[in-house]
Amino acid sequence: MSIALLYERSENDENGIKLTAQQLDIDLTFLPFRKIALSISKDGFSAKTKGKDYTSIINDTAVVLNRAQSKNRRLQASYIMEQLGKKTLNSSQSEFVCYSKLRTLLNLWKEGIPIPKTVFVPCDSTDNLKNGQVIHNEKHLAELFQQEIPILDGIVIKADAGTHGKMVMLAKNVEELVANIGETKPSIINPVGVVAQELVQKWFYDLRIIVHKEKGKQPFCYPVSMARAGFKDFRTNTFLGNLVFGVKLPRSIQELAIKCGRTLGKGSEAWIFALDAMVNVKENKQVDDAYLKGELDKAGKAFVPVQRVKQDETRLTDFQGWNSKLEKAFKCYADNENYENIKKIIEESVEKNRAELVFHESNSCPEFWENTRLATGYNVAIPLLKGALSLIDH
Repeated sequence: MSIALLYERSENDENGIKLTAQQLDIDLTFLPFRKIALSISKDGFSAKTKGKDYTSIINDTAVVLNRAQSKNRRLQASYIMEQLGKKTLNSSQSEFVCYSKLRTLLNLWKEGIPIPKTVFVPCDSTDNLKNGQVIHNEKHLAELFQQEIPILDGIVIKADAGTHGKMVMLAKNVEELVANIGETKPSIINPVGVVAQELVQKWFYDLRIIVHKEKGKQPFCYPVSMARAGFKDFRTNTFLGNLVFGVKLPRSIQELAIKCGRTLGKGSEAWIFALDAMVNVKENKQVDDAYLKGELDKAGKAFVPVQRVKQDETRLTDFQGWNSKLEKAFKCYADNENYENIKKIIEESVEKNRAELVFHESNSCPEFWENTRLATGYNVAIPLLKGALSLIDH
């Protein structure tokens, strides 16, 4: 029985998993999950593309590494594979929780884990009646949110199932809040209602923390986190052009992250999560913003060669050669004096404000090859593969 890597298309993370599997001498089979017909009938189950029958591959699979990038396809994939008697990493229950920011936060809150104040209103911003009339609820929703979160402190509106900072909007006054609520429509990334959060004064960075568990072993939090940093936006997502740094985590935060993992992976023997966390720094800063912006600008120039390599299309034809160029470019960036200065500032800030950390999201299928692996020195493909391997009944 083997491990199947399920994916929609082979991107850098999937190629990295394949390369790491070769290095660890772990056999992988590959299972597409996009243009494939999954059939159930009185004759049983089959899985076929136009050119290949994958039924026997699935039958011979013990564990499925679920790397479908679409949250919806990933949720369907886990559930289907589990109904076929396969073990999945992560389980469909964990996928269901992590699919929704609100469900994630409810589970963490129930266990006493610190989260930002979050408000959910099940009502959509508008109601469309059968007679064509449109009822606008934006002002009423804005009033409900302001009852719980002072508008002057900032109210963040979020798509419940969004990624990469999509449909995350900040309001500092009532007019902005009403307009932002009006932007939220029922969609695949915002299935129902409106989610709002208090603005966490995180200064210029947030953290991505990796936690995982193998069957029969204790959960583990990697002690170095990726920090996403910059002043380009109140969102520090790397897709908005912010920089990445590897920063050490205090032991207390590692322990809290493990508690998050236990909560989200409840009922599963093996799991892996990338936890997103913010430190509510407020005015408790060690350096002024003007100095910091100067250091970030200088570090940004050192990061340009890394960005060039990332855009290099040779990754599609020569992944190993492209990866070597990427690692070399990132090492030059990380050896830069400005990188070290910013890394030190973030580490001191995290240590100083560790009691003010809150968790706000969990990713059950983290992107890791380009940023997390290079910034932290941790190849997430290793715990992914070892977690899957641990689930095989020998």
